[in-house]
Amino acid sequence: MAKDLFNRYIWLVDTIYRANGITFEEINEKWLRSSMSYGVDIPLKTFHNHRHAIEDMFDINIVCDKRGGYKYYIENAEDMEKGGVRTWLLNTFAVNNLINESHHLKRRIMFEQIPSGQKFLTPIIESMRDGLSIEITYKSFWRQTEYTTEVEPYFIKVFRQRWYLIARNKLKDALRIYALDRIQSLAQTGNAFVMPQDFSPEEYFYNCFGIIHEDNCKPETIDLKVYGTQKEYFRTLPLHHSQEEIEGDKDYSVFRYYLSPTYDFVQEILSHGCEVEVISPEHLRNEIREHAEVILGRSDTL
Repeated sequence: MAKDLFNRYIWLVDTIYRANGITFEEINEKWLRSSMSYGVDIPLKTFHNHRHAIEDMFDINIVCDKRGGYKYYIENAEDMEKGGVRTWLLNTFAVNNLINESHHLKRRIMFEQIPSGQKFLTPIIESMRDGLSIEITYKSFWRQTEYTTEVEPYFIKVFRQRWYLIARNKLKDALRIYALDRIQSLAQTGNAFVMPQDFSPEEYFYNCFGIIHEDNCKPETIDLKVYGTQKEYFRTLPLHHSQEEIEGDKDYSVFRYYLSPTYDFVQEILSHGCEVEVISPEHLRNEIREHAEVILGRSDTL
């Protein structure tokens, strides 16, 4: 039942967003053509109940333009084009709904495999909504044994097709990051908590690339020289919101960033091989060089 309601919400948001102005009668016509309707009209009262639920769940307001023919539209629809987890979720479920309605297309659309862990999304989101802590049994890549701890779920984040929970560890009184596919079990405790009002998930990762946040790794200006056609990919898919192109010709471009050079960012640079060169700062340039020397040393032993 909960899954069906969720899919209804996604369908409504997607339908109204793409129409950019649609009457209730037109919504109902599209609804009757969808596989979720089973040929039954959507009552006006149910539609308004769904509107309120969508506002609470996604912070998306569906408003009615009474002077424009009683057409419904998404308020501040441009915010949905800025990306983020909300947009990713909506797009994912909207596409899934469309595929389910077009069974003959299933074999012609291929998806990347995502690690397990999605089963914990619902209880985590419910605990975030209700302000209740959760007890998780976790097994990290860095420890041989799993452990159980109580955490207060602050927010969730997607990075490289993996879900992460950012939560306050009550025992350590500090924020920790947990990959959902490394959670072995999860239970809701019933213990209430209040996330600090001045805490902002966006600000927490504002100067970060990836999922790692280190207080002792301060943001700084970083210049990367990108060669060949790789520079076009950087232009199309910026590594970070601070990215700006400051120099270039037909053979290369120099991109400037202001961020914390954490492990995730170092790994990103290394993944591009000889097509990306660190110009500054010197310590990051030396770190990349050391990694390259280790790789060369290993190849010499083969």
